[in-house]
Amino acid sequence: MEKTCYSCHGPKAEGMHNYPYLANRAKGFLEYKLKRFRDKKADNQQQEMMVAYAVGLSDEEIENLVTFLYEYKDEEQQERYDDSYRVHGDGGS
Repeated sequence: MEKTCYSCHGPKAEGMHNYPYLANRAKGFLEYKLKRFRDKKADNQQQEMMVAYAVGLSDEEIENLVTFLYEYKDEEQQERYDDSYRVHGDGGS
């Protein structure tokens, strides 16, 4: 959040406009791309803006970020009730 990734990639890493989604992407792919950006390499002009965000990342920070994105779960999509509830009796007839 401190690097404002959400402004282009969305608050849930779902991608916005012409920017790709990052949530649940393969770890190898994300790590490869971030390390390329850190090495000031980009495949096109749009990707060049990522260089400024990745240049200062350490290997550990990249690993943490990649793991977070790979394992990301949207809280709104998770169950919001306790499905272990059991009815007692005959329902109050």
